[in-house]
Amino acid sequence: MGILAGFMVPHPPMIVPEVGCGGEAQIAETTAAYEKAAAEIAALEPETIIITSPHSVMYADYFHISPGVGAEGDLGNFRAPEVSFHEEYDHELVNRIIDIAFDRNIPAGSEGERSPLLDHGTMVPLYFIRKHYGGGKIVRIGLSGLSFAEHYRLGMCIKQAVEALDRRTVFVASGDLSHKLQDYGPYGFAPEGPEYDRRIMDSAGRGAFGEFFDFSEEFCDKAAECGHRSFVIMAGAFDGTAVKAKAYSHQDVTGVGYGICCFYPEGKDDSRHFLDSLLEKNREKAAAADPYVRLARASLESFIRSGRILRVPEDIPPTLRESLPQEIFTDRAGAFVSIHKNGKLRGCIGTIAPTADNLAEEIVGNAISASTRDPRFDAITTDELDWLEINVDVLGEAEDISSKDELDVKRYGVIVTSGFRRGLLLPDLEGVDDVDTQVSIALRKGGISENEDYSLQRFEVIRHR
Repeated sequence: MGILAGFMVPHPPMIVPEVGCGGEAQIAETTAAYEKAAAEIAALEPETIIITSPHSVMYADYFHISPGVGAEGDLGNFRAPEVSFHEEYDHELVNRIIDIAFDRNIPAGSEGERSPLLDHGTMVPLYFIRKHYGGGKIVRIGLSGLSFAEHYRLGMCIKQAVEALDRRTVFVASGDLSHKLQDYGPYGFAPEGPEYDRRIMDSAGRGAFGEFFDFSEEFCDKAAECGHRSFVIMAGAFDGTAVKAKAYSHQDVTGVGYGICCFYPEGKDDSRHFLDSLLEKNREKAAAADPYVRLARASLESFIRSGRILRVPEDIPPTLRESLPQEIFTDRAGAFVSIHKNGKLRGCIGTIAPTADNLAEEIVGNAISASTRDPRFDAITTDELDWLEINVDVLGEAEDISSKDELDVKRYGVIVTSGFRRGLLLPDLEGVDDVDTQVSIALRKGGISENEDYSLQRFEVIRHR
């Protein structure tokens, strides 16, 4: 039968009366929607309920799927130990998901469990489900720090595993929305908060899962959401499937967003392979990129695919060579090549001053270094190439400055120097919003403490995307 339905639900402990002690009345609309969703799950009589939870075991680069035959837990951490759960795991489905993920080179497994106890992101949905339905085993899956695309791919593995075992399954994507919706809320207010809630409820309410990729990591961080990756895994579990979607409720009265939506499959739909669509957009963007960026890409792809270093200018593809300005073959300058994959840094190496005979050779060499020699990352592999986003920054001449007052994080990069140690940070970087942060990061990169004597230089860049 496969996945019978999906549900996007929040997990505020206060919604449980034994925890809320009357406070749950302020989110009565959410409670009513939760009861409706739980009743629908009961009517489907699933053999397995998959729950993705932000509060299960979470790693930066690995998806943890709870192991063993079962688990228990209670809401004692929220002063309600009498609300307890004893759940049986569908270990056959767990093992099949792990096997498929392994075959697809997705880091997922049941190793590294820090606590076998159920988390509240799992128990709050189960509180409502078990009121209506006592059957069905569960599969509990944690999120990771990996990209949205990797979470979607895990969802695709789940879909394949469920279908392979012909398991009647319901998918519950547990996750609150923004935590920054009201000044009086526990996390305060940020304008990104209500914007996140508006956008996610609109996209989810229409079943427009491809739009989940349009939320940048920076935007999600500023909105302080916790469920986006959970929702993306669910979206992947419906890859290539038409869905009938409906938004049941949304509330923000506590300063945290609580949204409930349901999704019922309606058959195959080849237009809804959203990861393929994202990949095609990446390819189109790469083909239309600035010539400097295309030169960097040609260099790293040549080296990663065949170990061959492009000779300048003879090995540059003719159409690319014709699009490059003549000065790239004559001028000299320092340059940085920055590589991102699905919005996350994947490598960045450059030169403060020119080291090659011309700027083209500088870019060719630094592209190879950024993709294979950045000590923070493993070397990029061939199966990653289509997902890469590349920037090339050509550095202007550095000039001495007397204080931080002469810096501007959007316009100038900074170089800090103490003796033979030197640290550099490019301008206009995501998450670097003030000069103190900019200088602090540059000092760390140079291995210089803030109480040491150091000199400052600034420089401008021409950024090619």
